[in-house]
Amino acid sequence: MTKPIYILNGPNLNLLGLRQPEIYGRETLEDVADACAALAEELGLSIRFHQSNHEGQIVDWVHEARLQGAGIVINPAAYTHTSVAILDALNAFEGPVLEVHISNVHKREAFRHHSYVSLRAEGVIAGFGTEGYLLALRRMKTLVTT
Repeated sequence: MTKPIYILNGPNLNLLGLRQPEIYGRETLEDVADACAALAEELGLSIRFHQSNHEGQIVDWVHEARLQGAGIVINPAAYTHTSVAILDALNAFEGPVLEVHISNVHKREAFRHHSYVSLRAEGVIAGFGTEGYLLALRRMKTLVTT
């Protein structure tokens, strides 16, 4: 596999392990990146792992993935519920998209039940903690090689 899988993370995920550990756990985003890199190597995939608190930066990475990526795993965080811009960028991407949420958003506030990203995603993984990223990578392997 020559083209990487983009793993994109939205706002406040840089605080993973510190912010609301009762909801998001104690693993840091660096821990998640390391686990994803190890699994990607095992699966014969390469990844580009990014996080930004800025919507436009995430859009730019999706645009970059249009040319350079095989698939996108995205945890848009709060932008899940608000960003038509990210949805539009994802709609311009031709490869598979998987949406990941660390918590089960359907057990939380009502505003978290709607996702713009889900309108584009082939699948959504929610409520499995940071293991959701690894589940998404395993599924992505199937999507990009069949």
